Amino acid sequence: MKNFLKLIGSIFVCFLPGIVGGFFTANNLYPWYDTLVKPSFNPPSWVFSPVWTMLYTLMGISLFLLLKAENSENRTQGLVFFVMQLILNSLWSIIFFELHQILWAFVVIIFLLLFIILSIWKFYQVSKTTAYILVPYLLWVSFATVLNFSIYRLNG
Repeated sequence: MKNFLKLIGSIFVCFLPGIVGGFFTANNLYPWYDTLVKPSFNPPSWVFSPVWTMLYTLMGISLFLLLKAENSENRTQGLVFFVMQLILNSLWSIIFFELHQILWAFVVIIFLLLFIILSIWKFYQVSKTTAYILVPYLLWVSFATVLNFSIYRLNG
């Protein structure tokens, strides 16, 4: 039961950026985001919710497995990098959707990518499984980075 509660807590922690982001996103989809020129590869809006639900769940599982691992310097550094990327994940939504600062959001997402990579690197040194579970997140945020930059280019 204790491990189950730790798993649920880990997943919940990883959903926090989605909760924060969702608040700022929902208030700015219409009309602001809707009126932006988007590239042809921009996914339909309905795709984002299930993708992020899956990614936050995977992130939580990865975090749970890391927390179960023996305490070490790599584990501690991985946790610091992981918390940083969670903060940057939330910050991106605020800057992009609430403040409408597409270029600054791009800067934030570059740092987000960096901290995801650093998290994966440190997680890998503790447990390969914890690192591999984060790869879909890295791929999605890489795609989101290209999308963010393209929206900036199209809308100045």
